[in-house]
Amino acid sequence: MRDREFALPTAPTPSQGGEKQRLRDKKIKDLLPNTRRLVEVPYTASLSHTMNALVANHVVAVPVAAPPGQWIGAGGSMIMESDKHTGAIRKHYIGMVTMLDILAHIAGDDQMNDDDGTDLDQKMAVPVSNIIGHCLEGLSLWTLNPNTSILDCMEVFSKGIHRALVPVDSHMENVSGVELVESATSYRMMTQMDILRFLKDQHGPEMAAISSLSVRESGALNPNVFAITDRTRVIEAIKCMKAALLNAVPIVASGVLEEDHSQLIDGNGRKLIGTFSATDIRRCHLSALRQWLSASALEFTEMVSASPTKMVSASPIHRGWPGSGDPQREQVTCRESTPLREVMDKAVDKHVHRLWIVNSDGLLVGLVSLTDLVRMLRASLLSS
Repeated sequence: MRDREFALPTAPTPSQGGEKQRLRDKKIKDLLPNTRRLVEVPYTASLSHTMNALVANHVVAVPVAAPPGQWIGAGGSMIMESDKHTGAIRKHYIGMVTMLDILAHIAGDDQMNDDDGTDLDQKMAVPVSNIIGHCLEGLSLWTLNPNTSILDCMEVFSKGIHRALVPVDSHMENVSGVELVESATSYRMMTQMDILRFLKDQHGPEMAAISSLSVRESGALNPNVFAITDRTRVIEAIKCMKAALLNAVPIVASGVLEEDHSQLIDGNGRKLIGTFSATDIRRCHLSALRQWLSASALEFTEMVSASPTKMVSASPIHRGWPGSGDPQREQVTCRESTPLREVMDKAVDKHVHRLWIVNSDGLLVGLVSLTDLVRMLRASLLSS
């Protein structure tokens, strides 16, 4: 099992002292009481059932459970749940399915009917096990040992892994790090957002110094931002996100030049007017989604914004910008001069996984994702 671990740095000795040492001494198990119970679906669940589970529990990803001995786990993983009293294996977690996986399946092989979505019911009736691995993150399933340090966990989460299972009472040897093999009686989910929420609540001098840095000073800014326009339809936006493995894209105002509204464009220097996210789709009844597929993505996000606590069930009234007259959703943005403290507050309070960076005219200059934040915060803690 050891040869399956990532090579992770050794924790410092107690003599190093200070807040840095205290943060290093914090373990994943210290955060478990603040994480929620594990939400999962059986391998036989339809995509419709899986969507219902995502909506009901306000999550964007769920592990898929199957009987032991019948499947090979994603990436060769062997993540098992065992009986607390007998130790007998009860289930095998064979993979993780996210909203992006479901979107990729909806987009399919470009044969989907763009006009009325008549094959949507058929697509959503397939077993969830059929779509595991549609997107890159689903190709592997990871666990983090409870004794893994926060900084080691941050290294994992800075490399494109957004979440991992944590055994509450591991039966494996007492090691730290990320594993493909695990057996435990129960698990919790640890995410990038959990780590960011923990760091946001640290008020010692070291975190205070790091969080006072601006987006520009910290190096967290990613200048590569791909966007769709206000004329891009929902089905086209879904296909774009599938192709680029993006969970969300900014919506920008159409330019004066002729451009292909069915493709991603360079969003730099364009006016931000909306955001289309994978999580928006889970808020829409399938019966309504069938009609919304050919509407503009901007109009769809306005409908979602107008009913923040309800499922979208209404069909689009008419097509294209400026939509149906509903108020635009407030965009979660910041400037290059914004302190990281404010960036972290917005990400956690608004529960978003990226913030768009705009200038004084509201034009896009980049983005900051949770992966960017975790990577930068870890590097700053190690070098301070």
